[in-house]
Amino acid sequence: MTPHLWGIDLGGTKIEGALVDPGDPSRAACRIRLATEAHLGYEHVVGRIARVVADLEQTSGLKRPSVIGIGTPGATEPAAGTLKNSNSTCLNGRPLRDDLERELGVGIRMANDANCFALAEAAMGAARGVDVVMGLILGTGVGGGIVVGGRALDGLHGIAGEWGHNPIPGESAPCYCGRAGCVETVIAGPSLERYYAGLSGRSLRLPEIAARAESDPQAAATLDRLRDKFGQAIAAVINILDPGAIVIGGGVGNLDILYSEATREAVRTHLFNPELRTLILKPELGDSAGVFGAALLARGAG
Repeated sequence: MTPHLWGIDLGGTKIEGALVDPGDPSRAACRIRLATEAHLGYEHVVGRIARVVADLEQTSGLKRPSVIGIGTPGATEPAAGTLKNSNSTCLNGRPLRDDLERELGVGIRMANDANCFALAEAAMGAARGVDVVMGLILGTGVGGGIVVGGRALDGLHGIAGEWGHNPIPGESAPCYCGRAGCVETVIAGPSLERYYAGLSGRSLRLPEIAARAESDPQAAATLDRLRDKFGQAIAAVINILDPGAIVIGGGVGNLDILYSEATREAVRTHLFNPELRTLILKPELGDSAGVFGAALLARGAG
């Protein structure tokens, strides 16, 4: 029997571990979830990951494999082997992969959580059979991952797919990254909520804003902004990468407007091609994508 693939999805609020059958990767043989408790510090998070692995062993009755895949917030700096750009700030600047290999006694294959999302949706989700896939995270922040021929790309600096920190012309809102006018400052969920509040004087969550769009002109204007700015931002990515499919995860990705003909036209307006053939898809794997993608990192490990 082919050994199960073990994956860990390290999130800001929870850590999930799963055992995935490579012969039927859309199902998990065993799943464990624990609170991350990142506020207790880096060493505590490492210990929580070790606890998840130990619980997987105990629940499944299987010994941990020689390699485990882990999806992380942020990315690993290839030159230093340390984590960067993580919103769980206690992880930044720390050699997480090396520390986990020592703690767990196994090899670690690590990738950004957006890469894991893209890898899972390309391998077993909405973009099955597509050679070049862009997986977008549109939620509290904006990120992305790229899969080519079944392999997630990291890039020289470990930032492949990070379209959320490309600038949008004409935008100037400050970003936590130290720059201004980033995609994230315009079409992330909190950014759209602030835009609506500025127009209406009311503070609402994005799903509520979307539900009011037919009767509330300020809500309609907020969705129009999402449509137009998303089209402008993602067209720049398509002009360079030219993917066969784009899969959109995250809370903003639940809004139907992103999959409308109006949004496709907003993309096409900025495209270096007379028509848009790229598929823009809703994800199929839900919250399983991160941990399944992490497990797939361990494919082919000896």
